[in-house]
Amino acid sequence: MKKKKILVIDDDEDFGLALTYFFADKDYELFLAYTIADGMTMLEKERPEYIFLDNSLPDGLGWGKTEFILKNYPLTHLNLLSALGVPKTSASTFRILEKPITLDEFLSCLN
Repeated sequence: MKKKKILVIDDDEDFGLALTYFFADKDYELFLAYTIADGMTMLEKERPEYIFLDNSLPDGLGWGKTEFILKNYPLTHLNLLSALGVPKTSASTFRILEKPITLDEFLSCLN
């Protein structure tokens, strides 16, 4: 069975490391990017089923890429992350998660 792919675009390297350890023996393939540019490259190359996109990244605001991702990768489940004020939305096309995020919250997005 093919493993589902998860792309995490977040500059918090400790968060990425924790996820790497957690998913090491799971039925998912985890990809990490620490900048928007690297994340967009990995998105095109890997075509993940799930994306976790942080807003505040070294090269800009990650959430500025939501429309591009939703338009060009309609089968991808998009999840937005932010440690700052999280806007309330009724959008059904993506989830917004407030950091710090628990592992249970992260896993609930994979169903």
